[in-house]
Amino acid sequence: MPTASGILAVGFDFATAHADEFHDWYDMEHIPERQGVPGFGLCERFIGVDNPTEALAIYDLDTLAVLRTEAYKAVAYENVSPWSKRVTSMCKRLVRFEGTQTVPGNMAAPAGAGGFLLNAMNCAPEGEDDFNKWYEEEHLPLLSAVPGTICARRYVAPADAVTTHKYLAIYHLESPDVTRTEAWAKAVDTPWTARVRPHMRDRVRVLSKRYVRGA
Repeated sequence: MPTASGILAVGFDFATAHADEFHDWYDMEHIPERQGVPGFGLCERFIGVDNPTEALAIYDLDTLAVLRTEAYKAVAYENVSPWSKRVTSMCKRLVRFEGTQTVPGNMAAPAGAGGFLLNAMNCAPEGEDDFNKWYEEEHLPLLSAVPGTICARRYVAPADAVTTHKYLAIYHLESPDVTRTEAWAKAVDTPWTARVRPHMRDRVRVLSKRYVRGA
């Protein structure tokens, strides 16, 4: 069974770019480049439900160290292609996260999920201990148990990460509508949630559906 302890998650709003070029760049260059890097696992794309110009790319990594290899550096950072520079310069970056899975630990992404939810955030230092306990002892377990949730995973970025946020939680869903069910609402509305919410900072939440080329 495949495992993946690392993640790279990138989100753009491409409203100010050319949609056809944006998708061509991802499908024909950017994703294939990364699929060719040893240590990259499943590479997935999702499109926002509430805002269809929001796009997510999620890359499972054997470990976070994959992003420090020469193979990855050859196609990333200062070595990105002219096409990458052109397309990304026209987009608004929503999130770029790299980190290591804390819960469950090394679970790989399931293929073929119809829905996907990303929550990236920072936390005020004074509430961070309680925030982390809430996420790992209550919040993620409750959402994992909601009917229609295929898997739920949480990540923390190390201090030297090239990242916009420290914390990331991602959920593969049968469909985006799972987040609109009574069971989901009950899982997120708890006294502990109310206690930690004021400490959340810089939150980016993107509810999305699976990207299908040409759809």
